[in-house]
Amino acid sequence: MTNKTAFVTGASRGIGLACARSLAEAGARVVLAARDVAKLEQVASEIPRAVWVEIDLASPESIKQAFGKAGRVDILVNNAGITRDGLAVRMKKDDWDAVLATNLTGAFLAIQQVLQGMMKERWGRIINISSVVGEAGNPGQANYVASKAGLIGLTKSIAQEIGSRNITVNAVAPGFIETDMTASLSPELKETMLAHTPLRRFGQPEDVAAAVRFLASDEASYITGHVLDVNGGMYM
Repeated sequence: MTNKTAFVTGASRGIGLACARSLAEAGARVVLAARDVAKLEQVASEIPRAVWVEIDLASPESIKQAFGKAGRVDILVNNAGITRDGLAVRMKKDDWDAVLATNLTGAFLAIQQVLQGMMKERWGRIINISSVVGEAGNPGQANYVASKAGLIGLTKSIAQEIGSRNITVNAVAPGFIETDMTASLSPELKETMLAHTPLRRFGQPEDVAAAVRFLASDEASYITGHVLDVNGGMYM
């Protein structure tokens, strides 16, 4: 990945940070993008050649500005996401809108920002971080599930649109990964999740990063429109 620039959203922690580190180790120049500027400054200093840009995926203007600062992008990892959980019967429209705006619309707008450059170069990698729940569903997460299932559909459509330009578009669907986002879940829920995972352990951010690194590599040049499950067998 020498001479390639990778733009990773939600890169200040968790899966996004692990992806950024892995792509940097593979030789890419990494642009770390997130909302937490202080955290971005800290992690950028730990990754060789990394730079950072502030981005709010719920704001089209913020997305435009961030990519304008980043310059040419060869590899896009759409990882940023939020949750606003609640049963559908009581879910507020604001909570629905917020999750869809960041997780799905934000990812689409980010893709739009890089497409022309990738088509001009006739090379590109777009990797969308979906979720096991986008394939299997999950009660109490109608908004999040819809956004992650939407990412899978978006992946397949864009893959078909731009495959002739040597640009691949794939999704990675993680299962239960130990991150800040999952740390707040109750012990009972974690036990339930573990019971439904054949490998009987939770994943690490590095497990997802390895899949992203592969899909961004030349070795994956004949893979597009694919959803790569990294879930310990939770969903098959």
